[in-house]
Amino acid sequence: MRAKLVSLTLLALLAAGCAGSGQTGQPQAGDTRFVAGDGTMQLFAAADRKPAPAVEGQTLEGGTASLAAHKGKVVVLNFWASWCGPCRAEAPVLKEVAAKTKGGGVEFLGVDFKDRKADALAFERTEQTGYPSIFDQPGKVALAFQGTVPPAAIPSTLIIDEQGRIAARALGAVRYTDLMNTVTKVRDE
Repeated sequence: MRAKLVSLTLLALLAAGCAGSGQTGQPQAGDTRFVAGDGTMQLFAAADRKPAPAVEGQTLEGGTASLAAHKGKVVVLNFWASWCGPCRAEAPVLKEVAAKTKGGGVEFLGVDFKDRKADALAFERTEQTGYPSIFDQPGKVALAFQGTVPPAAIPSTLIIDEQGRIAARALGAVRYTDLMNTVTKVRDE
């Protein structure tokens, strides 16, 4: 009976929202993995920015992707999972901003977090994001950001400036205007 209660509790937490919050936006009791996020972009002053860690991994398609490959460009790093409702909701926003900024010195890179590869590939086929995603089932990429500006929710979006520093972060699903404005501001610095 206890195992069934624990399973039902975990299912309820996942159903309540991927960012670790219930309908009130407050963290669920006992769930310390993530903090609640509403998608608001937090921009960091240039003097306060911390260097992003080295990020590299195998993509869902079997290639390799890294932050280093985009040195000198602004990189939007989005942490997502196929099981996450807000991730599905923000996918068209990310796709549109990526398409509109690609020729202007901005690159997008996804990080598929704590997911089954088959489910992640199905998500990619459906959403057709137009940019690669690192398959990070164990969560090593997210852990690399500890001590800097960690992605503390699913979804989370980090914007890395041209010098490789974390310029902005959004916890939760991003909104088009907020993402486009922040990406443009960081790119035009």
